[in-house]
Amino acid sequence: MEKNSSVKPDTMRNILTLRYDPTQTPLLPKKNWQDFISKPVSASEEFIEKLIEKNIKNKIANSSEKKIALALSGGIDSTLILAILKKTFPNVSIEAISIKFANSIDETTNAAKIANFFGANHHIVFLENYLSELPKAISIIGLPFWDLHWYYVVKKAQPISKFIASGDGGDELFGGYTFRYKKFLELTNENSTPLEKVEAYLQCHERDWVADHEKLFTRKINFSWNLIHDILTPYFENSLNSLSQVFLADYNGKLLYNFSIVNTRLANHFGLVSISPLLSEEMISFATHLPCDSKYDQKNNIGKLPLRNILSKYKADSLITEEKLGFNVNTLNLWKFYGKELCKQYLLDSNIVKDNWINKDWIEKYIDKEDLDVKIINKFLGLLALEIWYRLFITKEINSDTKLD
Repeated sequence: MEKNSSVKPDTMRNILTLRYDPTQTPLLPKKNWQDFISKPVSASEEFIEKLIEKNIKNKIANSSEKKIALALSGGIDSTLILAILKKTFPNVSIEAISIKFANSIDETTNAAKIANFFGANHHIVFLENYLSELPKAISIIGLPFWDLHWYYVVKKAQPISKFIASGDGGDELFGGYTFRYKKFLELTNENSTPLEKVEAYLQCHERDWVADHEKLFTRKINFSWNLIHDILTPYFENSLNSLSQVFLADYNGKLLYNFSIVNTRLANHFGLVSISPLLSEEMISFATHLPCDSKYDQKNNIGKLPLRNILSKYKADSLITEEKLGFNVNTLNLWKFYGKELCKQYLLDSNIVKDNWINKDWIEKYIDKEDLDVKIINKFLGLLALEIWYRLFITKEINSDTKLD
């Protein structure tokens, strides 16, 4: 389902179920289970830090740019990149960009403290309606994703610098999804079959699908949970330990087929050079072979151990909150203030229903219900993105400048 393409049922099914589509061409290297076999090496913080510095220098080499934009959520990954950027280029102005979502937890207060600690200029993008420029963002990436905060980051960065730095990849490569690991390990044991592990893995991504998921689609889509299981099974049908299998699945999931594609296309569109040191080829090759216990403390449910240790050298670890950050909008409030009315406007008379891709009964069953479960809201927002994509590329009845207000 690339730009100006025909509708692909497999892509619809995958994106509305997994939030990514493995039929796309990834920009990062695919990895198989052998790439996640632990090697007898310690998680050398010094080596990791040197790799980050090397990648930053290679990206900025011979540039006369006096400013570098950085996406700063206030979490471990972006704070660490900020610290090393400042150390590597002390005379370059770091322009930290954070997003403040209306009616959501304000992460920018903590981000401001971090920016101030490292002497970075702090820019806050306030989004009253997170969905307002969804047509523009979808027109750029060519895929029906709705969670596109990166669009607003790079849009803000464009007039500031030709570089945009980020801590992308920290969660997938260094064990950041601790809330999922804990649940997965509780749902499985050493005797679990690959299918049981796949089902447990999907349970750990419960916000991506709904209880009556199969009723969302018409027969034209040919939805089957077996087809979804077939995508995930290779990650759990090998001799890796269970947690390494989860790391393998995470790497080959949203990172490859959502985050990386989306962020790269947006940066390219705005003419920015991406600096993502945690996703350099050398870093990926090193981090994927690190033993699980060098990245994740299972007893205390703490991840990103080597990154935390490096950050402590910069005396900034106390500025990091325990809650996982990453530009998180409050979906329930987004639905209440904007999402519901937009979904009623675009979905009750939608092309994806008229062309017999999505079941109208499912939409009508939930659209006016009060106190909807966040999973159903997420699915409505996914359907909204699909309808916007459809109107942009298939029926061509709207253009990229259309605002969802």
